Amino acid sequence: MRLLRRLLPHPFLTLLLTLVWQLLVNDISLNSLLFGFFLGIVIPVVTMPYWPNRPKLRNIPMVVEYILVVLYDIVIANIAVARIVLFKPDAARNPAWVRIPLELRSPEAITVLAGTITMTPGTLSADLSAKGHSLLVHCLDTEDPDAVRDEIKQRYERRLKEIFE
Repeated sequence: MRLLRRLLPHPFLTLLLTLVWQLLVNDISLNSLLFGFFLGIVIPVVTMPYWPNRPKLRNIPMVVEYILVVLYDIVIANIAVARIVLFKPDAARNPAWVRIPLELRSPEAITVLAGTITMTPGTLSADLSAKGHSLLVHCLDTEDPDAVRDEIKQRYERRLKEIFE
């Protein structure tokens, strides 16, 4: 068991790297699969010293829910941004900076939240406070910055707390 833990310190990362390699190669063959698996084993082993306190995911079903919510929000936000860019005059746009107070304390959870906000069209994570207690987000167009803050906290931060903390 200990040898297996040393060979596969991050099994999900191994699977992810193998999958990413297959997608990059764009060819399903035994050679590309074996090389992807080789990379999936070697990269986590080599980078193991940089992961001393690996985060534990507390609620795996919530991870699936979070991914589905984010994918749905990305699709909806793409449509909303397309409407703003195509049909809303510049003078009518209301860009805003929104400060999101964070209840999250895990650096990994805060990183996932900031990445999620940035991946969602129309919003961008711009800064994290020195102590990690708030996140500064720029919105392309919003009538109510407080509603944006509340939505981010409800849709993303709440779920990330259940996943990481």
